[in-house]
Amino acid sequence: MVYVLKDKMLSGGDFLIGIELVTTRGTMKDAKAVQTRRLASELTDCDRIDWVSITDNAGGNPMLSPMALGKQILYGGQEVLIHLSCKDFNRNGLESEAWQLASEGFHNILALSGDSPASGYRGRAKPVFDIDSVGLLTLLGEMNGGLDRPNLVNNGKAKPLDKTNFFMGAVATNFKLYENEVVPQYLKMQKKNDVGAKFIIAQIGYDSRKSHELKLVLDRHSGGHAPLIGNVFLLSFPLARFFRSQKIPGVVISDELLADCQRWARTPDRGRGHFEELAARQIAVFRGLGLRGVYLGGVHEMGQLNRILELEATYGENDWREFARQIRYGRPGEFYLHAEDPRSGLADPDRPDDAARNSRSIARKFSWGYRFNKMMHSTLFSPSSMFFKWGRRIYGAAADTWQGPGALRVLERTSKSVCFGCKDCGDCSLPDIAYLCPESQCAKNQRNGPCGGTRDGKCEVDEFECIWARAYDRLKSEGREQQLLDHAPVIQDETLRGTSSWANTFLGRDHHNSKER
Repeated sequence: MVYVLKDKMLSGGDFLIGIELVTTRGTMKDAKAVQTRRLASELTDCDRIDWVSITDNAGGNPMLSPMALGKQILYGGQEVLIHLSCKDFNRNGLESEAWQLASEGFHNILALSGDSPASGYRGRAKPVFDIDSVGLLTLLGEMNGGLDRPNLVNNGKAKPLDKTNFFMGAVATNFKLYENEVVPQYLKMQKKNDVGAKFIIAQIGYDSRKSHELKLVLDRHSGGHAPLIGNVFLLSFPLARFFRSQKIPGVVISDELLADCQRWARTPDRGRGHFEELAARQIAVFRGLGLRGVYLGGVHEMGQLNRILELEATYGENDWREFARQIRYGRPGEFYLHAEDPRSGLADPDRPDDAARNSRSIARKFSWGYRFNKMMHSTLFSPSSMFFKWGRRIYGAAADTWQGPGALRVLERTSKSVCFGCKDCGDCSLPDIAYLCPESQCAKNQRNGPCGGTRDGKCEVDEFECIWARAYDRLKSEGREQQLLDHAPVIQDETLRGTSSWANTFLGRDHHNSKER
């Protein structure tokens, strides 16, 4: 069996071109779906592109399954990258989808946590987020190794499931305003790489310095072995204005870029030529920066694609350097990890940008509550402590080892509810997130780092400050911010819900102790 995209991505050969197709709501007979199918047919026969990406309920909207459109392309001989997100399926549903994809011959998967569901049938759907992108990558990786959950038991012997051959990628974004947003995104990207993401696709953005910085961080972590794909989205003024409304989480349009788009829209062709040239120049910049390829979205007909690629082919070998200086639509006070190289306008790999570090993160002091909780956890729940050994004996001898002694259960519920808004999940992540609760304070229950949808430090759903930004600040005040995601991937066990998290910690049943989890 030939895995073309995997071989291309990892070979270090030609610069790759991927095209995004967004599925539609309705059947394949719908007029818009017919138009998308027509483009898909043309892309199948196009030798200028290396793969077609198909979205999964983009923007949180209910849409046709990506597999419905993908079959036509895959069976026509083109490589397909299927997006698989965690917003609409629990882990069983995701595993089921993965088995179906493998059975149909889809081996390239982009693992996503996903946008929070938007309005659908009779209002907004309830999000799932049983696991996140890190958990999904972990699951797919175990499926590649032969999932260790048995599917048959013969004579008491477990038979592992057949191995899959998924080539997994993930998304990363650093187009954020504050330090406590940007650095956690870098750490999350590194965690995705560690648990199985073989390539990274950047989020939509229009700042060459930030794109360069993302590559530097990924190369440094992976030793240059994880390919980075730049994201180019063909703009128009109405689309820029829509992005500016922040209805697509994680996509940022600065005031300067919006003003430029408005000016271009006043030209006779309403800016079509300018926007196509901007896309071509971004491709040239990504090629010049040494990215592995480009992910091109917002293209709705072959004429647009051909014009963009033909424009990019006319540029000189070093034209990208000037384009990189031009495409710098950052925001005032925006955080960069690296200082600016005055010669190129890009990131200087040898100098941190200490002067630009956002005071919002540096000046914040962690609370006395954080200090107290950290001290209590170290005293009571550290396996080497005397109190932990006592706790293990006390909870192990309780009449109900899942709840523990009645008085201690009341104390646990009351104290954690008052201090953290505890939802009694039984598999506590408080020590993983600087004593902030993901169940009560995160709309997506993110336990392995932040999602990419924050808006200037605020949650994309509920407008309160992201708990991962707050956790970063707490650890930074101690000089431990790089340890934010040092814990093993957390895949919460619903079996434990409603039981004592203290009992589960002492008796080794939660994610901190269980080897299976």
